[in-house]
Amino acid sequence: MTNSVNTNYGAMVALQNLNKTNMQLQTTQNRINTGLQVANAKDNGGIYAIAQRMRSDVSAYGVVQDSLNRGISTTDVTLAAGEAISDLLIEMKEKALAAGDTSLDTPSRVALNEDFKALRDQIATIVENAEFNGLNLIDGSATDGFIALANADGSKTITVGTENLSLSGTIVTLSSTASFGTATAASDIASQIATSLENVNSALARLGTKSKALEIHQTFVTKLSDALESGIGNLVDADMAKESAKLQSLQVKQQLGIQALSIANSAPQSVLSFFR
Repeated sequence: MTNSVNTNYGAMVALQNLNKTNMQLQTTQNRINTGLQVANAKDNGGIYAIAQRMRSDVSAYGVVQDSLNRGISTTDVTLAAGEAISDLLIEMKEKALAAGDTSLDTPSRVALNEDFKALRDQIATIVENAEFNGLNLIDGSATDGFIALANADGSKTITVGTENLSLSGTIVTLSSTASFGTATAASDIASQIATSLENVNSALARLGTKSKALEIHQTFVTKLSDALESGIGNLVDADMAKESAKLQSLQVKQQLGIQALSIANSAPQSVLSFFR
């Protein structure tokens, strides 16, 4: 090898190797600091794009879960109200049947009618207050029911239909002013209540089915979101044990590179010995 004071090839090679080691060391330190093997598009453009798309889906499924949770809460409130109305109708039927007894005296029938009207008015109160987040599915105010998101792009939905349980409606056919003063009137009302009770129970079955569907889909969306997050981790997360070992190796390599550069830089000093 030619000895030269102008060109120190050994020092150039040592510097190149040291710079390469420093770059590797910086990459490893960034991975340890962030916990990510692919933290930005510069690290790996293809993997970063895939991960970002999956992150978008995870974020969207969070919105879907919120929508499903609101739907479940809305149907739970509706079911609670419907069950209470069903129980009230049973009590009202009991009062009407008792008042239909022809052997009953007038004061007793009047007392039964007062109880009956109190229960009737309670149905109206329950219907009026059975709302969640401003939505009431049983008072006839909602036309489209509750529409819950079902997928990440909003193209699929789950709809919970309305069930109007108001008095004088198509389900609870009993009039909002219903009362009885005679045994015959009480018997007629008992028959109306029996029909209304069957209708209410059918409505509760429909609501219960939709509530179960929302819960099943919520469980599925939760598992799907978890699987996506795990997939993102498999793509971009750094192996911390591996990176830690690599960091120690590169630190030693860096120190050796500095020493090698120092030795290479001192080589031109040997030229002075030729002139002594």
